[in-house]
Amino acid sequence: MLCKISTWFDGTVENPLNREPPPEVLIENFISKEGEAYDRNHGPIPHISASTHILHVDGSVSNPLGLTTPYLHTLPQHTVLAALQCAGNRRHTMRTKEKEVWGIDWHDGAVMNAEWTGVLLSDILQMAKPTLDPTGKSHVAFSCYQTATQDDGYYGGSIPLSRALDKDMEVLIALKMNGEDLTPERGYPVRMIIPGVAGARAVKWLDRITVQKQESSNAYQQTDYKILPPEVQTKEQAAAYWHKLPSILETPINSVICSPRSGAEVEDPRVKPLKIGGYALPQGSEGPVVKVEVSYDGGRTWEKAKILTEGGRWSWVLWEFEYTGEVTEDMSFMCKATDKGGNTQKIKSGAGQWNLRGVGYNAYGEINGLKVKQKVTGEIRESPPEIEARL
Repeated sequence: MLCKISTWFDGTVENPLNREPPPEVLIENFISKEGEAYDRNHGPIPHISASTHILHVDGSVSNPLGLTTPYLHTLPQHTVLAALQCAGNRRHTMRTKEKEVWGIDWHDGAVMNAEWTGVLLSDILQMAKPTLDPTGKSHVAFSCYQTATQDDGYYGGSIPLSRALDKDMEVLIALKMNGEDLTPERGYPVRMIIPGVAGARAVKWLDRITVQKQESSNAYQQTDYKILPPEVQTKEQAAAYWHKLPSILETPINSVICSPRSGAEVEDPRVKPLKIGGYALPQGSEGPVVKVEVSYDGGRTWEKAKILTEGGRWSWVLWEFEYTGEVTEDMSFMCKATDKGGNTQKIKSGAGQWNLRGVGYNAYGEINGLKVKQKVTGEIRESPPEIEARL
């Protein structure tokens, strides 16, 4: 049985709960269960009474709303299958393959895939009646005032009003994950789910939705989660660039090899095929992933992997590839994905995606340093007596 992760503390402003599952656990199921999901927080996890919690909808609307959680449950419900990914997923690879970055040392597990159920944001905004032109720069901001955070007095983010009003974008005021009420770790009693968009905008423990002329003023929208140019080498230099750069919205196409891990011992693939597996994610709204390929010769040639479960527009796919050739420790196995929109991963790790915050990394997935387990043959050899020779 693979080891799951479980909550053991709610965190603090100084030490929030941030963790990811082991890679083998991450891809154990197409739908991520509670014990298989990463946690990303910028402050402590609040525990809120759903019976008294009110979600306010205000700003540039002609009909401000105060919606109780029980009332939200009575409205028409919508379910969307969508991956949720931290913008800093795979930061460890950028840090080790290129150079030091600023942020949590996420490996490949700051991502999950789930069925989210709740009320479409477009339905709620139709009730509130926005008064701004959605074709302009207007935004819908999401805020949680339940706790202070590391960099601000609250947590917030925003998306363009045009996306929020588009039913096809399936932006959700979520109440459930995989058919069950959200847990406190997932944002109980109500959170945002914005398919195809970086998890930083999927505000948990949602208090307020505000229609406004500009982006959220929160620190996590204005001075974080942006791809800084490579000439920005320090936090001090970044201060002159934050206001010039767009906030991350849609996530790039991506794929990762989760099993085996780099450096693992494996059976000789010429005797027993080596099963290589991982996940792949589409770019923004251009899913599903339609192809995953694997290379074992430095990217000169690529072979198609098997997609195990067909994905949706917003979801990941899990994939597997069987290799039957020779393995040496200096070999690298790489993977790349292609989605319905024609987006494909294009570069090797370490080939120039560095940015100070270590976000948006989507070089080829890669493992290396595999070791073939020694086989004991029928030949006479000096071995401990308890090791039985076998053919």
